[in-house]
Amino acid sequence: MPYYVRILSMIVMTVVTALVLLALVTQAGIVAVQRAFPPQGRMIEVDGATLHVVDIGPRDSGLPVVMLHGASSNLEAMRRPLGDLLAKDHRVILIDRPGHGWSTRARRQDSTPQIQARMIDEALRKLGIDRAVFVVHSWSGALGARLALDHRGRVAGLVMLAPVTHPWRGGVGRYNELIAMPVIGPLLAYTITLPLGYFVAESGARNVFLPQTMPDGFVQHSATPLLLRPREFIANAYDLVTLKASVAGQAARYGEISAPVTIIAGEPDKTVKTNIHARPFAAQVPNAKLIVLPDLGHMVQNAVPDLVKTEIETMIGKIVPAQAAAD
Repeated sequence: MPYYVRILSMIVMTVVTALVLLALVTQAGIVAVQRAFPPQGRMIEVDGATLHVVDIGPRDSGLPVVMLHGASSNLEAMRRPLGDLLAKDHRVILIDRPGHGWSTRARRQDSTPQIQARMIDEALRKLGIDRAVFVVHSWSGALGARLALDHRGRVAGLVMLAPVTHPWRGGVGRYNELIAMPVIGPLLAYTITLPLGYFVAESGARNVFLPQTMPDGFVQHSATPLLLRPREFIANAYDLVTLKASVAGQAARYGEISAPVTIIAGEPDKTVKTNIHARPFAAQVPNAKLIVLPDLGHMVQNAVPDLVKTEIETMIGKIVPAQAAAD
């Protein structure tokens, strides 16, 4: 056998061995992560998905609050501290979006706000929730808008925190684009993503909080390591790479939203820029209230939970009398 063939064979064997070892490490990591962060709620079957739902707070407290998280996260990112704060006085329903946390979806391609809105609407119908105030963060800004457009009977009001609503320049990161590709995406997700993610999760989360300081223990308290599981990482990548086209397709309809809307965003938010998203959205929606804070970053629900709670309760205080008068 020629020398160069032997060298090439050795390289191939080394790469294959490394990938097998990384795949085994990933499988062990999946087991460890799922034991550390088990599901906290119930599972609801809908067409194309099984949704993990946590239902907290008093059931007889009037209009419920539904909370929907953004990309690269799960319902725990909305629960602490804001969801728990609201649950002292309100029924709060937190949902892992399809493919995230402990929710699953049958097709990775079911990544658009339109499809996920339909799934969430079905889950709420099965829970017996006729109308609710929706609190949405980041990626779910597009989802909340879609709910208000396609399922307006379900949406009594919409509170949007640093929402994505419009197309933007650029992409969503080369690694997400790779993960969403056939063959190479699963290869990366099932080998290097989880081991590598353990080293970068803390710094990545810290950057999203800027200019605020990330709370101690946030990565663990928010169950962020669940994201590193291959099936969720791939679903998250699909959500991100298809989002730009989704908001481009629905932005022209925002003037049709009839529900009251409150938007809270930060001037220095570098993750979802206020001038591209929150301000144009507020200008298009008839019943929109825009609050832009000069020193607020992307994690609105963590940085100013009391302000968000006040705005939610102010909205409920206006909706309930108006609904009673209409009835």
